[in-house]
Amino acid sequence: MYVLVPDDPVFFAKFQSLEEPILRRLYLLHGTGPETDDERTVAAAYDSWVQILLRLPLWSRWQTGDTATGAAPGAGTGHLLHGPRGDLLTSLYPIEVTGAELAQLNACLGLFGRREGTARDAAAGGTDAGAAAAPPDHEETTDSFRRIMAVLSLPPPPLLLGLLLPPRGGAGATTVTLRAEQETAYRAYCEAIVTILSAGDTFAYRSHRAMYL
Repeated sequence: MYVLVPDDPVFFAKFQSLEEPILRRLYLLHGTGPETDDERTVAAAYDSWVQILLRLPLWSRWQTGDTATGAAPGAGTGHLLHGPRGDLLTSLYPIEVTGAELAQLNACLGLFGRREGTARDAAAGGTDAGAAAAPPDHEETTDSFRRIMAVLSLPPPPLLLGLLLPPRGGAGATTVTLRAEQETAYRAYCEAIVTILSAGDTFAYRSHRAMYL
């Protein structure tokens, strides 16, 4: 299946931020003795995370910090997306993900959520087990995880997916211009992405949304 992801530093930062807590949890599980179902779940999720990371648009560019707006894409790196009036838009890129990869990540998210629930229950009971069950930043990590999975689960608008998919066996166009109805689908889809990633923080939401105006 294909999903559409934005050439967006907010999305990339949240996706990349999952690496450390997943690896930390895997390390803790690995040190408890024989391999457990939880350890296998987290290990499979990390493998899926890496595979999706390598497919993200221009991920190596974000890694090096070369994020100048309007920089022309190099060979094989993507396209420039324009609106009907010629305005430069934040690009969306189709990436292929498998049902197994999403299932493995969702299983890990469920494991994180159960750990978070255990910590809350322990804290409500006035015990010290809550701190052991989850570190102070665990709820924030789980929230970012949920938001990333929600973006990866967004159905891509057919009007955009068909346009942005490169032809089989060849490179796609380096410049893509949307028609009016495609721009409407683009705006609605991007608004959904911004709401998922930044809702709950008015300043972050406004700043993030400004990238797509």
